[in-house]
Amino acid sequence: PGGVPAWLVIGYLELLQVTGDPVLFPRDSRLWSQRANIPAKWPLLPMIDRPNPSITSTVGAIHRSRVAMVEPALESVDLVALRHTCEHLADQLIDTFCGRGTADLVAEFAEPLPMSALGWIFGFAEDDGSQFIGMLKALTDGSSAAGSVYPRLATRMQQLLTAKRARPGADLVSRMLTHPASCTDAEYAQDLLAVIAAGYLPTVDWIGNSIRLMRTDERFARALGGGPQSVEYAMNEVLWEDTPIQIFPGRWAATDTRLGGKDIRAGDMLLLGLAAANADPHVGRQPAENSAAADTGNSAHFAFGHGEYRCPFAAQQIAEIITQTGIEVLLDRLPDLELAVPAANLVRRPSPFLGGITSLPVRFTPVRTTRTPQLAGQAHTPGLWRSTNPQSRQPSS
Repeated sequence: PGGVPAWLVIGYLELLQVTGDPVLFPRDSRLWSQRANIPAKWPLLPMIDRPNPSITSTVGAIHRSRVAMVEPALESVDLVALRHTCEHLADQLIDTFCGRGTADLVAEFAEPLPMSALGWIFGFAEDDGSQFIGMLKALTDGSSAAGSVYPRLATRMQQLLTAKRARPGADLVSRMLTHPASCTDAEYAQDLLAVIAAGYLPTVDWIGNSIRLMRTDERFARALGGGPQSVEYAMNEVLWEDTPIQIFPGRWAATDTRLGGKDIRAGDMLLLGLAAANADPHVGRQPAENSAAADTGNSAHFAFGHGEYRCPFAAQQIAEIITQTGIEVLLDRLPDLELAVPAANLVRRPSPFLGGITSLPVRFTPVRTTRTPQLAGQAHTPGLWRSTNPQSRQPSS
């Protein structure tokens, strides 16, 4: 927007070079040669040049110290409890529309499920989560409201920190606060915001894109009856062919160099074309002819980044559990679910960075709520859920 110049890195090998060399291509916007020319209300500014650096934009020893604080907190999340919680949350959401026979799976399922799961992980209230959804969409979609939304989000993170200092619990924020690294509340708030922003909408789009693929691509629509294996295949295919994060900003050249046969000047901004690199014909990967032959073990895609700033493995696991569990519960409850509009009519998210869809209208045979009621806040327990499908829900590994 506004004719701001930048390089879009689309080659697989070139992207490996950029992401693997944080010295030549650091994530340090202070190097940006165009910085003085960017209007204060430029809509992408909050995503590219934040006033207070977070774990995603610090460099060197400072970056490593922030990673050492955040990663152990992510690794401490109980993944078994998270899966049970996601089953329960998915059941609750499906109960709100299963009797209608129609739904918008983005607004009614894919958006609220990850936010509720993140609320369980971070320890914030349901009301906070519903407010975060709109603000995070405005931030990543590059809307005119992005500039005003960012400080509001930072303020909410600081309020969450204050609450957890006063009453710590068994949540990620409380565990971060026990780390011996010395951070200011502003730094803690920036890191919390970075983790939530990086984890929320990409997971929303991973859910939406996977459901769309399974209901429009015959390889997945006919395979294994939509069971856990076909869900896993579809999710992996999405990470290669329709990855939630399509372009990630940004890196800046520390000195004059050459990349992909082009002269890159010191201070030039580079945008990471993750989706383009995944589709680079030099990679030699072709989508499987059928889902049974899909290589779910091939994780050489750029969906989670690469190098020093890659998405932490624990965060990848969390996103995978939320996505896979949600889709499995949905297809188990509503096995004849299908798109209510032609696939060509689905509208892409207006974000310059993300590759999801704005809505996913579906129809299905209406069913009554058959889930056994549970106490508020109680995790889903296998055996308490009565399936509408004759075959019981099978846990995935």
